[in-house]
Amino acid sequence: MLTLIKNGEIYAPEYIGKKSILIAGREIMKIGDVDEISLGMAGIELEVIDAEGALITPGFIDPHVHFIGGGGEGGFATRTPEIQLSDMISGGITTAVGVLGTDGTTRHMTSLLAKAFALEEEGITTFIYTGNYHVPTPTITSTVKDDIILINKILGAGEIAISDSRSAQPTIDELAKLVAEARIGGLLSGKAGVTHFHVGPGKGYLSPLHKLLKDYEIPPSNIYATHITRSRELMDDAIALSNDGAFVDITADDSTGKWISYFKENGGCMGQLTISSDGNGSLPKFDKDGDLIGFGVASTQTLYRQFVSSILEYGMKVEEVLPLITTNTSRVLHLPQKGSIQVKADADILILDRETLGIRDVFAKGQRMIADTQLEVVGAFETLEK
Repeated sequence: MLTLIKNGEIYAPEYIGKKSILIAGREIMKIGDVDEISLGMAGIELEVIDAEGALITPGFIDPHVHFIGGGGEGGFATRTPEIQLSDMISGGITTAVGVLGTDGTTRHMTSLLAKAFALEEEGITTFIYTGNYHVPTPTITSTVKDDIILINKILGAGEIAISDSRSAQPTIDELAKLVAEARIGGLLSGKAGVTHFHVGPGKGYLSPLHKLLKDYEIPPSNIYATHITRSRELMDDAIALSNDGAFVDITADDSTGKWISYFKENGGCMGQLTISSDGNGSLPKFDKDGDLIGFGVASTQTLYRQFVSSILEYGMKVEEVLPLITTNTSRVLHLPQKGSIQVKADADILILDRETLGIRDVFAKGQRMIADTQLEVVGAFETLEK
């Protein structure tokens, strides 16, 4: 069966006007005029979706999600839960990358990989990073390089902690070796081979990454730093890093629109900026002495909510914000089939109400996951309520 989406205004993510989209299997088959009558006369089964009054965008790519939970900084009872399929698709996420986080002892790389396979079986596209906060970092095969080469879902290394009391306080030499391993693994497997860095609130900011680029033969495109909105000083450092050619990532929260504006107004390279949710990661709060004083759980929904807020509350254009969760992310992760509406790309598509930007429909790899605002597919241990 083919699926035809018609009468919607397409942001691919650039605006290309009101066109039809024909989906065949998991791919976009055609964009433009589609002859419904001829398809019917040929006996081809066709589902038609009228997207009048709606915007059509690529599905969102979330490059930082704790598939099997995270945290534990407040003891075993503060370990956050696993993600559910509906958590992501109800927020428009059709592709996600899993991370291990702080705990590489009671949470394991094999468990993260298994959860990625499970979510893929349930309908979305998933990948993972190998490793966690620490250096040396946990792997599956025993080396970062071999993990990336031999395990299809592993795109790079991460999240490696710097400028944080919870990191292993690695030397620059140790970081350089890890980044080089990830790069070589990427080269030999045709993957991104990036190293995804967790940046804490420490006074070093991004100085270890600047030193990597200055003192070692490390291409900047292999560096990908997240959590850059902890302070204005850190953001200023991230702006400098983006202009050196590295990628930087905003963790979505209630001030995301403000930080996007700040990044742009202060000369940040918008093509090097992405946004992630940190979904199901813990949100610990520490006092000035490093003592835990509270914690929360990050939601994947924040990514979608801040996309909407940046447009409706901060007055940004759709085509300005959308690349930060689609094409920019697909570029850093080397996923050419993702993040754009084009022929032969994966049919990861959102239909949004033009006025409210509310999610009407979600397609992941051509499968309709949400139809007319109602969930059509949920995870194996979720209940589908009609």
